[in-house]
Order: sequence, then C-alpha cells, then structure tokens
Amino acid sequence: MAAPVAVVTGASTGIGLYTALGLARAGMRVVMVGRDRERTEAARRLVVRRVPGADIDVALADFASLEAVRELAADLLARHERTDVLVNNAGLISPRFAKSAEGYELTLAVNHLAPFLLTQLLLDPLKASAPARIVTVASQAHRGARLDPATMTRPPDWTPLSAYGSSKLANVLFTRALARRLDPASVVACCLHPGVIGTDIGNRAGSLAGLGWRLARMFLPGPEKGAQTSIFLATVAEPMPFHGTYVIGKTIAEPDPAARGDRLAEALWTESARLVGL
Repeated sequence: MAAPVAVVTGASTGIGLYTALGLARAGMRVVMVGRDRERTEAARRLVVRRVPGADIDVALADFASLEAVRELAADLLARHERTDVLVNNAGLISPRFAKSAEGYELTLAVNHLAPFLLTQLLLDPLKASAPARIVTVASQAHRGARLDPATMTRPPDWTPLSAYGSSKLANVLFTRALARRLDPASVVACCLHPGVIGTDIGNRAGSLAGLGWRLARMFLPGPEKGAQTSIFLATVAEPMPFHGTYVIGKTIAEPDPAARGDRLAEALWTESARLVGL
C-alpha cells in the first residue's frame, strides 16, 4: 500500500517543522507547506537528512491570502491522489494591526480563515482516504478570549494578544463545528494545545510582551517537544475518542466555556464560510 500522505502547514520552522519530521519518521509521505521557498526547502533538506529515504514534498502558500490558499489546495489535489492527515499548524501574532489580502484582520485571517478554507477544500480527498484526520493547533491562549463573528475581522479593541487569543478560540470552535459535520469513522477532527514552547511566534507580540517572550523562551522547551501532541494525534492507533476534542499532551481537556457553545460555533462557521466565499 502507498504511504499515507500528511499535509503540514507552517512547516518551514518551529513546531510545524518538527511535526513534519515526526510524521516522516512514522513512515508518512509529508507535504511541508511554507510561505518562503528558500526556508521551506531548507526545512525539507533537514528532514531528509534526519530521516534518510523520507518522501518529502514542498508546497508554498502565504496564508495572508485566501486566493493563495485556493491555489495551494488545487496544487495539492493535482499532485497527490490522497490526503490522510491535515495538520493545520501555521499561525502568527501580528505586532500591529494589519489586514490580509482580502482586508480582514491579519491574525484572525491567517490563524483561522486560511485553515478553515483549506480544510473545506481538502475534505473530499480526506474522506476518500478514510480513516483520515484533521489536527488543528490551537492554544491555551483561547482561555478568556472573546470572539464576535460579526466583528472578528475588524475587532474594535485590538491588541496583538487579544487578536491571537480570539483566533485560537476560533480554532477550538471550528473543530467543534467541524466534528459535528463529520463521521468519525471517516475523518476525525481534533485540536490541541502544544504547550508553552520556545518558538519565534511570541517575538512579535508587541514591544513589552515581545521582550518578555524573548527573555522567557530561553527557559522553555523547544519546538520538538511542542510537536509531540500533533504527532500523537496524527498517528494514534485509535483516534475516534479524540473526535471533536481539545487535547493537551495525550489527554482530552476541557476548553474554556466560551469554546463549548454550539451556538457560537455555528455562528462562527456561517460567518467564516461567507468570508472565504463558500
């Protein structure tokens, strides 16, 4: 049988890179998705050096553009007959208010709308490759966050960290709504907190918060540890118990109360579908 195909977004560095490495070690054919060709190709070479004989492909997309996400999906569909695992890992914290190519607040656009669209566009090959998995990297930063689907692309009280928290709350709510639409015998959808990991993402969290992060990250575990839960959920022999759940380590955890409401999850789904043009 052909090796299962795993698509990992944000795979040129950090947790995404080590997720790709772990899935290659598990015998999967890995598509490493990144924004920059040179950095993503360097990441591919690193994986191949560490896993001789690994079957690694590279695909490019800037998640600040929904058109680029559509082009990525078309490219993946053209080059790969199946998709067994989708790891929605790409994310950012914008240090200042900025907009995506479509005019949406950048952090929400990259962290939620882009993976929302990519997941929809890859659902058919995922279902055809059953049993398949959709693993979305959320965060404990969703706790205490607020999200109003009607204003999420132009939040009135924007800060770098509030925008990030809202986007991570959207990840958890998206997983909840997605799981309600899927048969877990065909596709399991789950999300996770990777841990407080010393990656570059917090460097851009604003001047004071960014400085604090750069000091704190010296004492934090590295991205290899941060990838462990994504790898676990992508490879665990019995994934169905994790369908629709929020996972920390290898354990199902209760998300914030705001992430448990079906009404908000459905409102987010409806507005997200409208915003991405589905």
